[in-house]
Amino acid sequence: MNRREFSAQALMAGAAVATAGWSGMAAAQGAPVEGTHYVKLNQPLQVPRGKIEVIEFFWYGCPHCNHFEPSLDAWQKKLPADVAFRRVPVAFRAEPFLTHQKIFYALDEMSLIPTMHRKVFYAIHNGHQKMDNPTEIAAFMQQNGVDSAKFMEHFNSFSVQTKTRQAVKLAADYKIDGVPAIGVQGRYFTSGALAGTTEGMLVVADHLIDKVRKAG
Repeated sequence: MNRREFSAQALMAGAAVATAGWSGMAAAQGAPVEGTHYVKLNQPLQVPRGKIEVIEFFWYGCPHCNHFEPSLDAWQKKLPADVAFRRVPVAFRAEPFLTHQKIFYALDEMSLIPTMHRKVFYAIHNGHQKMDNPTEIAAFMQQNGVDSAKFMEHFNSFSVQTKTRQAVKLAADYKIDGVPAIGVQGRYFTSGALAGTTEGMLVVADHLIDKVRKAG
């Protein structure tokens, strides 16, 4: 999902590309190619020392992110010990992106991402909930066993607001204009559009992780 809303034709085209898979692309083109399957940032970003940082940029309202989540979750659980993975919600405009960012960071502060992250996706894409106003969000949390009052305290907190601003800046620094996308070590990023499929994006990400590791 990019800054412009996808048309029905674009979604159909994306589905058609997905059927091709990365395997066909790899067979035809070999290893991932810079400028084709991933982008190298002109200005590297500062990253924490010690591990290779990998970031998924996403939006709860993005159907492609929702579809990608099971594959991504399985992949990130098998990452080597020298890789630090995290998710960063994007905001291409104020709403509903900002509200969805705040949902993520409030859940994160409560250590509820493992149990609630996929449920938010499900509520939006399967339950047809917008999750864009405090009343609906609080009710959803309560229905799922989360203390809604405590959640809303985090949702409206200064720390969550700070994290949303940091997320907006990070996505801008990475030049992210569509999701899902993956950034690696503040140097590279790839996306479903670049890799050809969301599954192919993981293959490219593995390549970039190995590239960073070898570069030291």
